[in-house]
Amino acid sequence: MAANEMTREGYNALNEELEHLITVTRKENAERLKEAIALGDLSENAEYDAAKDAQAETEERINEIEEILRTSTIVDESSSDDSDDTVQTGRTVRIKDLELGIEATYKIVGTTESDPLNGKLSNASLVGQHLIGNKAGDVVEFPVPDGVAKYEILEVTR
Repeated sequence: MAANEMTREGYNALNEELEHLITVTRKENAERLKEAIALGDLSENAEYDAAKDAQAETEERINEIEEILRTSTIVDESSSDDSDDTVQTGRTVRIKDLELGIEATYKIVGTTESDPLNGKLSNASLVGQHLIGNKAGDVVEFPVPDGVAKYEILEVTR
């Protein structure tokens, strides 16, 4: 996995999830396994199979988060040039879809933090990629499957 940008907020949230998985979820999984084993005959024990699956999913997520954290670059929003008012990871952008006349506000975040329905737009998404580096007042146009998307950047804030 290549290095990816993420906000401090996203990095901290992943660290909290990792801590919970290691300190709480692992112990819960171990207890479930212990209880399932106590039921006997593991060959036909649905509780044992479910506990093993939960344990495997937890370990997979732990490994995934550790890899993300290891390869991430945290965007330090406080050290960026104050005169630079371009759209960047960590900044909030208010845009207007010029075709539909709809305004929306998004925080540009790393791919692992993306949640467009809650105002977090990935810097690697089609829209995010085209917004990066532009300023308020710019009109951004790019091809989409059903034509051309056209957005005006109304405001960029930290």
